[in-house]
Amino acid sequence: MLNLHPFIIIVIILALTFDFINGFHDTANAIATSVSTRAISPTHAIIMAAVLNFFGALVSTGVAKTIGGDIVVGHISQPIIIASLTGAIIWNLLTWKIGLPSSSSHALVGGLIGGVLMSDMGAAGLNFMGIGKIVIALVASPLIGMALGFLIMNFMFFIFRNASPAKVNHRFKKMQIVTAAAMAFSHGSNDAQKSMGIITLALVSGGVLHEFEVPLLVKLLCATAMAVGTSVGGWSIIKTVGGKIFKLEPINGFVADLNSSITIFTATLLHLPVSTTHVVSGSIMGVGAAKRIRAVRWGVAQQMVMAWVLTIPCTAVMGSLCYLFITALFD
Repeated sequence: MLNLHPFIIIVIILALTFDFINGFHDTANAIATSVSTRAISPTHAIIMAAVLNFFGALVSTGVAKTIGGDIVVGHISQPIIIASLTGAIIWNLLTWKIGLPSSSSHALVGGLIGGVLMSDMGAAGLNFMGIGKIVIALVASPLIGMALGFLIMNFMFFIFRNASPAKVNHRFKKMQIVTAAAMAFSHGSNDAQKSMGIITLALVSGGVLHEFEVPLLVKLLCATAMAVGTSVGGWSIIKTVGGKIFKLEPINGFVADLNSSITIFTATLLHLPVSTTHVVSGSIMGVGAAKRIRAVRWGVAQQMVMAWVLTIPCTAVMGSLCYLFITALFD
């Protein structure tokens, strides 16, 4: 039996809580399009997403190593990690409560940056090269999703230009289930690793592990937490992603999910953390713009972009405040 410091146990509990919240907060990313087009029932969609999130989470640990090794320099204290997770959890719950799609990845990165800055380590404790790489991936991925969604949707319009829209959508309704499954798998492959990275970072900084290698038990715990969270579902966010950005038809949902799953899984293979929320939303905007620019509800899209922009600075502030509270509590 490992003799874990109480702070490490708190980190593990908070990281699994973050993963659980990430599961129901980001469920919309995997199933919103297929549910909104009625390709699959909400209950079946959530079960499918939960199962595939679990298996996707076991695919790789490259993203976990990026989160655990590329944001901070050297070992950081457990209170910093606790503050970071707490700030990210608060932000996720706030955005979930109002039904606003927001990035769990941004929240975690922002919380960690704020916690480190407020600690004795200060700016010297941050790896700005690594943070820059992560931020570039977080910013570029939704733009790539939007551009590819636009191009692939236009290609589909060209291929089926002489076909009956009703027949095309009928065929793609079933095919959409396959792309929704791929989306759920890719979501698990990228998002669950972020908590794996945080827990492993805590184990290394606490002297439990001597090198940054994610233990099998940590993989299983994080995969399970995300799968259980996914099974709860985030209905308010599902409504926003599935219907308020653009009125989706099955062929649109198919393209959005296909494009998103490819983009996210490619990022996983490159060990880059990305926001599944941003990628899916960007893909839907691109798909909608391909049909007609005015078909996209740009007012809703603008609100989401504001949330994307504000997440890192807001969670950095939350992480800083949480660190002050925790250090005052235990001093």
